[in-house]
Amino acid sequence: MKHVVIDLEMNPVDREHREVRQRMREEVIEFGAVRLGENFQQEDTFQCYVRPEYGAIKKHITRLTSITQAMVDTAGVFVPSFQAFVDWVGDAPTTIYSWSMSDIKQLKSECRVKLPAFDLAWLDSRWVDLQQAFDDRLGLHNNLALKHALGAMDKNFEGKQHTALDDAINTSAILALMQDDAKFKRTMQPVLDILQPKEVATSIGDLCPELLKLSEEL
Repeated sequence: MKHVVIDLEMNPVDREHREVRQRMREEVIEFGAVRLGENFQQEDTFQCYVRPEYGAIKKHITRLTSITQAMVDTAGVFVPSFQAFVDWVGDAPTTIYSWSMSDIKQLKSECRVKLPAFDLAWLDSRWVDLQQAFDDRLGLHNNLALKHALGAMDKNFEGKQHTALDDAINTSAILALMQDDAKFKRTMQPVLDILQPKEVATSIGDLCPELLKLSEEL
């Protein structure tokens, strides 16, 4: 069994394309993925930019992702880019993970518009919401952001946030940790302590203030 962790960056469809926006609000502009082997060791990576077909890269997207229009002008559009990803995944039994279900929802909506012949069961049968699995393991009722999950692991984000491949690689570190239940529990104990009464949370909060703030919102 292979394991692929994927992250996407998206750009909004221009408002002038009203009919398209009714079916698809955004377009993928970057694929980033990492493949792990049976022992959850990194084997390969996949990255490509995608040229949007329904509007130029928005300024706020460039600020968030650092992706500019010039970076995608020579890139392929969605169909060949997605097919390249499918080919890269290959025929071996593979589970695909993402942090939340937003990425699979995006791929399915974009396939319906641009690649209607594609069998969406290919995605549904492989996909796992790693964020939900992580939250369930900790007994959280609110979804934990990727940076908070990494912070709970006492691990700094490697690379740049909102860069698809970097996000995928960092997410894969969480996936790998989750395979060792004892190690996961030891590493996550400060988070579990935060969920306990306030007198325990106070000392932990000094070490992990972002998570303490999150616990107050739960």
